[in-house]
Amino acid sequence: PQPPPPPPPPWPALHTEPLPPQWRCYMSPQGRRYYVNTSSNETTWERPSSAPGTPKSSMRHKNSLPAGTCVGMMSESEDAVPNEWLLLSSQNPGSVSPTRKQSKETTVTINCVTFPLPMSMAEQPLLKPDEWSYCDYFWMDKKEPQGAAGVSGFEVLLQKQLKGKQMQKEMAEFVRERIKIEEEYARSLSKLSQIPLAGQEEGTLGKAWAQLKKSLADEAEVHLKFSSKLQSEVEKPLLSFRDNFKKDMKRFDHHIADLRKQLIGRYAAVEKARRALADRQKDLEVKSQQLELKLSNKTEEDIKKARRKSTQAGDELMRCVDLYNQSQSKWFEEMVTTSLELERLEVERIEMIRQHLCQYTTLRHETDMFNQSTMEPVDQLLQGVDPGRDRELWVNENQTGEIRPVDIEI
Repeated sequence: PQPPPPPPPPWPALHTEPLPPQWRCYMSPQGRRYYVNTSSNETTWERPSSAPGTPKSSMRHKNSLPAGTCVGMMSESEDAVPNEWLLLSSQNPGSVSPTRKQSKETTVTINCVTFPLPMSMAEQPLLKPDEWSYCDYFWMDKKEPQGAAGVSGFEVLLQKQLKGKQMQKEMAEFVRERIKIEEEYARSLSKLSQIPLAGQEEGTLGKAWAQLKKSLADEAEVHLKFSSKLQSEVEKPLLSFRDNFKKDMKRFDHHIADLRKQLIGRYAAVEKARRALADRQKDLEVKSQQLELKLSNKTEEDIKKARRKSTQAGDELMRCVDLYNQSQSKWFEEMVTTSLELERLEVERIEMIRQHLCQYTTLRHETDMFNQSTMEPVDQLLQGVDPGRDRELWVNENQTGEIRPVDIEI
């Protein structure tokens, strides 16, 4: 195996030239610098160069971390702690890295995800300040009461989305019940309007009564139209909005879960390599002591062999640490991108529901207005009811004679 590369020079010595125009430097919650083009929203882990043709390694794709969602900008002269040392320092006090022993712990690994300890943590500005964004508050697993297995922060977000979809479905069911009530009410009004009760009332009052019965039929038609519009403009959109919602949620879940499983595997490899390194170093130390005390006839060649195995174990540990950090960076990127997507989908769903509930109230107001209009002719006729006029018309039509009887004369 090749010997490990020499450590990089301090940050200021690496980059003394300014960033190209429109590029800004930020730091992820893991302590890694990344760069954002404020014009195109392109993001990259590699520091862009002013020289033409310089390749850049994208974090994921454009807008994976939009400029508006980045953490606070940092100075180019700040020192960054390499991820491999952050990981190595997360172990028990006294653990030895391939090149140095940690003076104190700076990180802690919880469920295979590495976090900075509060007393040594550099400030981590929120990715989306003042927005209470999902991408800022769901990095750790949720502890369940009574020692039950916890759930990941991403699973908490997914459950909220699925609950929202269920609430949307129940709203559609509520509207369906409202439609049934309107339909039954319309049928009842129509049936009532056809009952011939008091149909022989005459005069202006009879006309008002006939118009009142007709208004029931008109009102029934209004309520039928209201129920039809409720179905087409409220219930159906609520039911059909994102038919593939659960499928999309499963896709997100499987994607993040696969990345988390990979992270767990990489962390297990780090721990295995760490134990192997400790064993090799202990073996080297024992053989060296035996040679010094002449308790063994081990040759210098045996010591060199043990030292070489120790170095190889250190190289393997660093390789495993690097793979772990790559997996954690990938998980971090996808968590940010996917949680922002969940946030967008939730806002879209809520806005859709709000608009259709507003449509419900609009239709309801229209129904009231139409119902009022059906009563206006009835009101007018009732205002015009005139018993005297009715009597005149009836008498003219039904009179039997206007000559009154007189007394008999002898």
